[in-house]
Amino acid sequence: MKKRVIFGVVGLIFVLLALYRFPPIVLEAALAALSALATYELLGSTRLVRDRVMLALAVLYSLTYAFSLSTMAKAQPYSAMLSHILLTVFLLALFARLLQKHATVGAQEAACAAFGGICLPYLLLSLIRIFQIPQIGPFLVLLPLVAAWGSDTCALFAGILFGKHKLAPVVSPKKTVEGAVGGVVGATVIMLAVVAVFNRFTPVDIPFFAAAVLGAVGAVIGQLGDLTFSVIKRQTGIKDYGHIFPGHGGVLDRFDSVIFVAPVVELVLQILEQLG
Repeated sequence: MKKRVIFGVVGLIFVLLALYRFPPIVLEAALAALSALATYELLGSTRLVRDRVMLALAVLYSLTYAFSLSTMAKAQPYSAMLSHILLTVFLLALFARLLQKHATVGAQEAACAAFGGICLPYLLLSLIRIFQIPQIGPFLVLLPLVAAWGSDTCALFAGILFGKHKLAPVVSPKKTVEGAVGGVVGATVIMLAVVAVFNRFTPVDIPFFAAAVLGAVGAVIGQLGDLTFSVIKRQTGIKDYGHIFPGHGGVLDRFDSVIFVAPVVELVLQILEQLG
């Protein structure tokens, strides 16, 4: 617990510095690295992809896609073409490797490599797309983190204090129904508080009803993400995805809920923008 708390504080300080003091490239590079590591953990740590070339292709595409997001906004009208080129090259390279090693490498490995290289970074890198929203992006990008990590923290303490009924005893034995409810309530309250501060001191203007929805729905989806990645760990027989974060495990152990919450928050923000 001590390591978790210390690393959590250090991590929060880095996030705040990256958002409000460092040049944007620092946060974008950090998220690109996290994306590549997450892809490696999902495919390599679990041994879902055993072929080293396919694994390397997936990690490389994840990293390249992440860095391309920071340049696509400046490369109009060629951004869509750049994205299409990257994706096409990656998929053709996977198919070529499958043809080359068809006797020893199954199609399921190619499918897993495609999923890990495309879907996983797309979901996680919603954080970059939110961050790049003009003027208010550096504030809005905190919202999925508040929903996900606020839910995790509140669920932990609610479970310790009130937990009696197991939520998913086979997948995650320590999680309780009471903890899950506490996570939703806590994340909603924290989200309302954060939005109140943003509305008062920043250019952000989010309705409190929308903030409550973001907090509650984000907490539920974040817990779904947590359980989903726990299922993968159970099925592949690993305890943690990695050890990069002291007291937390790997990228997927720490960002499992964020990966699910970030694209939902991005979608809600797009809806609010359209509604004006």
